[in-house]
Amino acid sequence: MATWVLKKSGLSVASYSKEYDGFPVRGTMMVCRVRLPTPCDLLVLVLLVLSSSVWSTPATAQGQKLIVFAAASLKDALDEANAIYQREKGQQTATSYAASSTLAKQIEAAAPADIFISADLDWMDYLAKRNLIKPETRTNLLGNRLVLIAPVASAGRLDIAPNFPLARALGKGRLAIADPSGVPAGRYAKAALESLGVWASVANRLAPAENVRAALALVSRGEAPLGIVYQTDADSDKGVQIVGTFPDDTHPPIIYPIAVVAASTNPGAPDYVAFLRSPTTRPIFEKQGFRVLQ
Repeated sequence: MATWVLKKSGLSVASYSKEYDGFPVRGTMMVCRVRLPTPCDLLVLVLLVLSSSVWSTPATAQGQKLIVFAAASLKDALDEANAIYQREKGQQTATSYAASSTLAKQIEAAAPADIFISADLDWMDYLAKRNLIKPETRTNLLGNRLVLIAPVASAGRLDIAPNFPLARALGKGRLAIADPSGVPAGRYAKAALESLGVWASVANRLAPAENVRAALALVSRGEAPLGIVYQTDADSDKGVQIVGTFPDDTHPPIIYPIAVVAASTNPGAPDYVAFLRSPTTRPIFEKQGFRVLQ
């Protein structure tokens, strides 16, 4: 028969005396006392589970970096807008700037992207026809103007009108423009010069660049005497001056459409589109010289 001799901190120590196969055996035995959970304990557990699920859901959504493919001419304005978006929403972005044609081809080749912002309607249409954007998210975001630029130290202006003396103004130099075979800024430039009847006089005197910012750099560094870029690009570079503005009716409207890429699974993509169309970003785009299309 066992006799209890000590109880301490939930453990009981007992001495016992028992016969085993006819021989008396003496020793001690440890007994564990189990504390059953109270209703208060269960309530605390439920609250901990609920609180962890509430906090983990936003963290998961915000943990997915938003990948933006944007026309090169948007860089200054979009960098500023993205900084505000990350500060207000807690959403990180990674933006790739290039010619709209290059970006559209990359999306077609399954490059990972959540947002596409083109510098013209044609390349957005290109993706739409291939079901590579979510059509319900597409909207026209911004507008721009086309200008003729020269190095800041150059003298004089050019009156842009039918048959204006562009070739003569180039002297022995070349005209810097984005590649007119596919880049929107180059296409707009070619259309404007054709409309004004001067394309043929400069077609073999071009310095084609991979995008509009590259064309801007050629003029800013003095490597080309003249160039055609967007007004927003010219305003962003102190190394150039605007010597003429192309009338809007000489080229197709310069429109920047935006859409969510069809392959995107980022839940923050529609919110980003809404943010760029909100009153918060309007002064940012207008400060850079864009027309806000809302």
